Amino acid sequence: MKVSDYIARFLYAQGVTHVFEVVGGMITHLVDSMHSQGKIRLISMHHEQAAGFAAEAMARITGVPGVAMATSGPGATNLLTAICSCYFDSSPAIFITGQVNRHEQKGSLPIRQLGFQETDIVSMAAHVTKAAWCVQSPEEIPSLLAKAFTIALSGRCGPVLIDIPMEPDHIKIKELLAALSVAKRPLILAGGGISSSRSTALFRSFSEKVNVPVVNSLMGVDLLPYQHPLRVGTIGSYGNRWANIAIGQSDFLLILGSRLDVRQTGSETEAFKGNRTIYHVDIEAGEINNRVQGCTAMVADLPSFFKTIMRLITEATFPGRQEWFAEISKLRQSWPDTTELQDISGINPNLFMHQLSAASRQASAFLVDVGQHQMWAAQSLKLDGGQHFLTSGGMGAMGFALPAAVGAAWACPGQPVVMIAGDGGLQMNIQELQTVIHHQLPVKLVVINNQCYGMVRQFQQSYFAERYQSTYWGYSAPDFAKVAEAYGIATWTVNNHSEVPEALERMWQDTGAPFLLQVMIDIYTNTYPKIAFGCPITEMEPFVKPLDMEGT
Repeated sequence: MKVSDYIARFLYAQGVTHVFEVVGGMITHLVDSMHSQGKIRLISMHHEQAAGFAAEAMARITGVPGVAMATSGPGATNLLTAICSCYFDSSPAIFITGQVNRHEQKGSLPIRQLGFQETDIVSMAAHVTKAAWCVQSPEEIPSLLAKAFTIALSGRCGPVLIDIPMEPDHIKIKELLAALSVAKRPLILAGGGISSSRSTALFRSFSEKVNVPVVNSLMGVDLLPYQHPLRVGTIGSYGNRWANIAIGQSDFLLILGSRLDVRQTGSETEAFKGNRTIYHVDIEAGEINNRVQGCTAMVADLPSFFKTIMRLITEATFPGRQEWFAEISKLRQSWPDTTELQDISGINPNLFMHQLSAASRQASAFLVDVGQHQMWAAQSLKLDGGQHFLTSGGMGAMGFALPAAVGAAWACPGQPVVMIAGDGGLQMNIQELQTVIHHQLPVKLVVINNQCYGMVRQFQQSYFAERYQSTYWGYSAPDFAKVAEAYGIATWTVNNHSEVPEALERMWQDTGAPFLLQVMIDIYTNTYPKIAFGCPITEMEPFVKPLDMEGT
């Protein structure tokens, strides 16, 4: 039995009919267990202090200890005033707080905090409770709960606090591993949550242990090196065609830290779910079974998930699945990214991204703006293991890349970074070229100049009978080489592929100096493949036409 299920049953057996709470990551298991049990009514308050006061009033009227719950950190500290109120007015109450996982607690380390929101609420509450404990193991729960109710009601009544570290659900993890072991065509979908939770190294160890091919979202481009044997490619609206087809052919999908928004799945969420088994791991419960229904939910922070699952599979072996890897390899060979754009004039942007990444091994990061170039970069950059890929995903903010490159240059002192922007995006924060030159930052500025807002122009081509108002008509861009020269930045412009090798050599001639490379792209170059809106993820333009107009 899960610890949280036991707690829910125990509280009900003590006569607890209502629990007052403000939900948070560290108490999601408790909330879910009480909801699923259906015997205790959860009352969601809007501040933890209010939840504590409500529990106190319940206790003073019924004589049964009131129960309030809060998550770690600020959730727990917000309970303190209510705890004091119960203590001074002799009100029996049980306060349950979530805590970070045991391996994320600082213990005796001479630091203030180790885990996110880690706060020693037990020490803070010790002087205003009859007892305050931090649970050290699941086996302690039954005796501590029994003691808590006894102490709260004995002698002069008062509050007891129990701080419970959250652990990933071992039963669900074992079920996941069992399903994974029998899957014939499994995939891992790696999202940006892996990077933001600082668990990239754990993710790589896990994926290599289970030997499962990995597709990535736009925010997960850099999670595996391009040449890693498990890396498949980028999925989504403008994902690699072979990666999207692999999703369609998979029978098991493990989603790690990815929201499954419309840009990842396409509009046809039922087709994305299909008949495949999906396990979805995310720290926010609301992100799971939101758009794509029928996923097995695993609410957990990713570092804890990886550490727990690695403990459970230490001695396990997983099948090689050579046939599945061979299928994916055949798909990649059938649909190379450099041949998606047929009969275009001038520079092929996918081929250019291959050339750029090959020449930019010294770069610590690629900072990518928003637009067509963003998709070409996600499709075709070949990143090494230590290189970062940063872009504006959920916000999709044009103008991101240049100031982000400034920040990245300071974050990686002595290491060059590569900015990739379109002509429209660069103009939105072009003034920061002065910051680059003022500090002599080692930023290599690559401008993909198609002299229009290309992604919207492509949209107008599809849905507005090629009326290019405000994207090409009424829009203009400067010669960025001349702009860069005015700022004192060395520059070069290329118009065809034969000029690219020399330009890249010039760009990297002085590793520590800023340089702007202007890459001229034909105005009518589209970004393909692209999910045909209203169709499954496997059906992509230009071979399939959209059934509806995109709403995003």
